[in-house]
Amino acid sequence: MAEPASTPATLNIADKLAQFADHWNPRIIGHYNGNEIRVAKVQGDFSWHAHADTDELFLVVAGELGIEYRDGVRRYGPGEMVVVPRGTEHKPFADAECHILLMDREGEPNTGLNPSHLTREKLEVI
Repeated sequence: MAEPASTPATLNIADKLAQFADHWNPRIIGHYNGNEIRVAKVQGDFSWHAHADTDELFLVVAGELGIEYRDGVRRYGPGEMVVVPRGTEHKPFADAECHILLMDREGEPNTGLNPSHLTREKLEVI
């Protein structure tokens, strides 16, 4: 078996989250098979949105994340993960600061099909 060309870098999610303080402004920390691995701090309400052609993965690192769906609300705690299927309208929120890891398709707007004041034109890579 051939050795890999180089040893991959280890990423520390807590270290990446410590690099910023603002809410609802995801940062890209890596790439995986055409997806961006993003981290964000969230608090308060996000906007209703959907992603037409891609699923969206949320993993709660710290705190509690709520997601409102058209048929109800679910809450997720540390270590819990949900994959929101493509086309599903959802509105994330957090009553107190929450830290999350997200996976979205490369270049996918953070507000999907629904631009709002929370849309980030270009995500910072950290």
